[in-house]
Amino acid sequence: MTERPETLRYGVVSAEDQRALSGLDFVQAIVDGRLPHNAMAETLGYWIASAADGRVTIRARPSAAHFNPAGTVHGGFSATLLDSCMGLAVHSTLPRGWGQTTLEFKVSFVRPITVDTGLITAEGQVLSRGRRAGTAEGRLTDAQGRLLVHGTTTCLILENQP
Repeated sequence: MTERPETLRYGVVSAEDQRALSGLDFVQAIVDGRLPHNAMAETLGYWIASAADGRVTIRARPSAAHFNPAGTVHGGFSATLLDSCMGLAVHSTLPRGWGQTTLEFKVSFVRPITVDTGLITAEGQVLSRGRRAGTAEGRLTDAQGRLLVHGTTTCLILENQP
């Protein structure tokens, strides 16, 4: 899906619902609209476009609302998209009853992003997933496939407590 769906919902997924689904089922339920996107997605205007085992794609269309004082898109916008797609990629590999949280991430900015950049895509892919930690890489590209920003993350894997 290349444009933001009109019917996105936003909110918090209950701990019970989180525990009931595998990681991939959880992320796919957000993509399908059965579960809500998080409030940050509403604030920044991004959406989770697709999910597969170890891979998640997020899309956004930058606007002037994302600008820094210099008139380009603030680096925190790109960092948020990458943190989200990489963390969800790790999450998509987890069994039912488990979750994850970002321990650290690094981003490298390659090209500036402006309103004229148009639709951008953040793709996260798992590099390694063990019992207690997972790593992933992410790439943020424009509609022509040009690399804008890239990054890596390490996520702590946790059992969801009742």
